[in-house]
Amino acid sequence: MIPTAAPRTHRPSSLDLGGFAGLSEEDAQRRLEREGPNELPARDRRGLLAIAWEVVREPMFLMLVAAGTLYLLMGEPQDALMLLGFVVVVMAITIVQERRTEHALEALRDLSSPRALVIRSGQQRRIPGREVVPGDLLILVEGDRVPADALLRAGINLSVDESLLTGESVPVRKAPSTQAQSLEAPGGDDLPSVFSGTLVTAGQGVAEVLGTGLHTELGKIGKALQQVEPESTFLQRETGRLVRTFAVVSLVACTVVVVLYPLTRGGGAQVWKEGLLAGIALAMATLPEEFPVVLTVFMALGAWRISRSRVLTRRMPAIETLGAATVLCVDKTGTLTLNQMTLKRLEVEGHSQDLALLGSELPEPVHELMEYAILASKRDPFDPMERALHSAGERWLMATEHLHPDWSLAKEYPLAPDLLAVTHAWNCGDDQIVVATKGAPEAVVDLCHLPPDRQTQVDARVAELASQGLRVLGVARGHYRTKDLPEEHHDLDLEFLGLLGLEDPVRPTVPAAVAECHAAGIRVVMITGDYPLTAESIARQAGIAHPEQVLTGPELNQLSDADLAERIRAVNVFARVVPEQKLRLVTALKANREVVAMTGDGVNDAPALKAAHIGIAMGGRGTDVAREAAALVLLDDDFSSIVAAVKLGRRIFDNIRKAVAFILAVHIPIAGLSLLPVFFSGWPLLLLPVHIVFLELVIDPSCSLIFEAEQAEADVMQRPPRDPQEPLFSLKATGLALLQGITALAACLAVYLWARPSHGHDVARALTFAALVTSFLAIILANRSWTLSILGSLRNPNPALWWVLGGTVTCLALVLTWPVAQRLFHFASVQGLDLLLACAAGFASILWFEAFKVLRHRRIPAGG
Repeated sequence: MIPTAAPRTHRPSSLDLGGFAGLSEEDAQRRLEREGPNELPARDRRGLLAIAWEVVREPMFLMLVAAGTLYLLMGEPQDALMLLGFVVVVMAITIVQERRTEHALEALRDLSSPRALVIRSGQQRRIPGREVVPGDLLILVEGDRVPADALLRAGINLSVDESLLTGESVPVRKAPSTQAQSLEAPGGDDLPSVFSGTLVTAGQGVAEVLGTGLHTELGKIGKALQQVEPESTFLQRETGRLVRTFAVVSLVACTVVVVLYPLTRGGGAQVWKEGLLAGIALAMATLPEEFPVVLTVFMALGAWRISRSRVLTRRMPAIETLGAATVLCVDKTGTLTLNQMTLKRLEVEGHSQDLALLGSELPEPVHELMEYAILASKRDPFDPMERALHSAGERWLMATEHLHPDWSLAKEYPLAPDLLAVTHAWNCGDDQIVVATKGAPEAVVDLCHLPPDRQTQVDARVAELASQGLRVLGVARGHYRTKDLPEEHHDLDLEFLGLLGLEDPVRPTVPAAVAECHAAGIRVVMITGDYPLTAESIARQAGIAHPEQVLTGPELNQLSDADLAERIRAVNVFARVVPEQKLRLVTALKANREVVAMTGDGVNDAPALKAAHIGIAMGGRGTDVAREAAALVLLDDDFSSIVAAVKLGRRIFDNIRKAVAFILAVHIPIAGLSLLPVFFSGWPLLLLPVHIVFLELVIDPSCSLIFEAEQAEADVMQRPPRDPQEPLFSLKATGLALLQGITALAACLAVYLWARPSHGHDVARALTFAALVTSFLAIILANRSWTLSILGSLRNPNPALWWVLGGTVTCLALVLTWPVAQRLFHFASVQGLDLLLACAAGFASILWFEAFKVLRHRRIPAGG
């Protein structure tokens, strides 16, 4: 899709949108139908035929076809048809799994579809980027991606980074034009042309769309961006190496069996064919083709599950890293708080006004304070503090949009790291300029050059308001002649008016979420631009540890990198911090070997988001730049959603481990029963290709459906974060899985050795197969939870479990009792008591693991 604008931190203020009407909805719909959606052709999505072709090329499929062909050559058409019938079943199961994964990815693509702000029928509307059409009027603001090729019709200080098209990293200035009818080439200053995919680095504007989709400059250049393949994750690389290793071992074992089997039985054409079947069966038994399936399904569905917690996954490795996060660095406003600012208090010298106690009349002493605070704000604000000021103004100053409607903005002095204040200079006629400033009290005091005693009074009052959890702003005013207006913000000389106290309550869900993080061994670090006492008050309400230890932005600047890395070990609250300082905080935490998650929403947050192990952009108020730099996008800007995502990340990693343990465990008895008859000349083949295929029909849906849907362990948020370097296949987990497989193999061999002398080969093979299938089901049930017993885990719902168990038991009963199936599987009829004993032996093989879980639970108390 063509990159488009996302929700942002501010809207055009001084830009007059009144003269723009835009297209009507009907006209826009007609143009969309005529021109097509505003997107580049995506990489071909895999259809049923493409997925089927991928299945055909899989080694397991080729082995099935080879075995079926071999049965035909041996004059066994029923066995051949049985195997070829299984080919269709395996293909159907694989296609269902692949389509489920594709649907999950498509849902994520729809969720992450960028959006654009347009003017239609005189109203601002946010629409999907693909619905932008020629003739639409786009509203562009710093941090946006331009959604289509367009001509700038109005703008203020608009600059655009066109390096995507030109390779030149220096942003170019744009000049609005109402006369231009065609686009100029990218690059060059003071042109009206803006291009799809480029980034607005400063200013604001309104642009008329000329080209969309393939008709944009980006579309003409090529489709390179759409050809980027999904990046492989650490788990995928680790699993890929394991699969390659197993494949080599499988090939070697297959060759040994094919040669050794006929040599130990005197040769002959029939024996060589049987040896080839034994080799194919062993290769099918040892090839762990389920590993890639598990990772693909778990990652895709995991990202989809996380999106249901209102967190969008933009990069799959973030899912792996979530469970290892040790520090969550979060913004205060909107993440820990509701982002619903209300003006609570007005303070001028000699008068303090609590607005909660105010009637319909605003006292005269504070009237001017509110008026100048609004003049220092944008006319069409998106910032929650400025919206709170406008809301108060509409109540007590009448309609704020008519506050000095004849004044025009002459100059804006923006917020800067070294001066945390915003100033608007208004041209009020007769060569007069009125200046309104609001910002951090210390910055406004600095601009007003207050005497020391007055400055001490202001500081004391600020501290008192901040200790009540209020966000405190200072307000000042000034008057200049047009020619005397300073160029630099620092050169202003203003009159201090008073203080504003704004309240943004902590989200109700935050204290519990912070407590959950602490129990999970995760530090929560709050970063804010607020006054230190305000930050301390909010941190205390949120439950953040050691809220009294606050480090400010100016103090941070005085520290060396080594000193900061040491101080940050004990500090969880950072106040008066500007976005550029977030990168230093991330670097310091990483120097302490922390795994860092960092939230951000603005253009200047992008470096910190990229540097963090897990960058989390705000979806509700974030810029495109922040979203592109982040691995996750927080759709509702709520801190508790981050914690839910961490919990899901831990659950996904746990469930991948369970699935891998199951795969390793079940391949041991399959390989053993396939290989052992080769070395004992008196034994027939215990497992033929038809048996392997039946077992694969149990294994595949178990590892990719049952374990993926398993709920989180009860202690998932009571254990410390895992080491990010810890391999998926740890020595302990691998040992337990192999031991499960070995005990299952021992149980099956015991059944065979017991049944063979008295019942013959075919009955013994049937009973051994029943014990093997039962042991598989027991391993599934035991590995659903590594803390709960089988009976305990049955209380946790998992619909896929009952479908797989029910289908497996039904099919097993069919092949053991139906004469036609008995012949195809080379079974003979079994007695009910013998079958019960065989199944009991298979189930008993896992009881040691149940005892291990009980003993481990007694040794390690819950939460320990």
